[in-house]
Amino acid sequence: MRKDIIYFGIAIALIAVLSSGFSAFKDESVDGFHIDETEFYDYHVPSKDESKKFNVAIPFTGKTFVGFKQALAAKESAGLYDLVNAYGYMGKYQFGRSALRTIGIYDFNNFLKNPVLQEKAIHALLSINKWELRREIKKYSGRVINGIEITESGLLAAAHLAGASSVKTYLRSNGKNGFKDGFGTSLRSYIKRFNGYDTSNIKANKFAKVSV
Repeated sequence: MRKDIIYFGIAIALIAVLSSGFSAFKDESVDGFHIDETEFYDYHVPSKDESKKFNVAIPFTGKTFVGFKQALAAKESAGLYDLVNAYGYMGKYQFGRSALRTIGIYDFNNFLKNPVLQEKAIHALLSINKWELRREIKKYSGRVINGIEITESGLLAAAHLAGASSVKTYLRSNGKNGFKDGFGTSLRSYIKRFNGYDTSNIKANKFAKVSV
């Protein structure tokens, strides 16, 4: 019995010694881990559907044809399919009405509402411009004019801005006869900005049309 009392007393003493070495944390001893009375935190945990929506891997397009189109759209309209600018140019790639008629599009309201049609339209117009500039592309590619190397993609982009005839004039004058649109954007800047993209999949076709 006496041994039990001794063991019990030792256990109590040991617990007392151990517990004396620990004390509760005070708020002020852990700055940065408590919220002040004047602070308010509102956390939003995304749902499963929201996580799927925002965790999107954006592909690197580089100098591919997709990259060319995206860069052109970003410059022309910030990628907005329904944009009409102050001069009446329409869509993601800012087409004029005469250019749309050339490729077989006459319903301009439908054109603005139809992204698929707009993507077909840029292919058709690039095909026409490539045919119009076929000789210039062959003759001038690799040359340097006004400090800029001439490439097929640069010429096609410049033709989209100013028309194939303006591009021909620029090249034949060795860059002396330039062009600027109503916003002050120069043909030279497009040749530089869209230099070196792969537009080899565009086939030169004088009569390219869009099937509506």
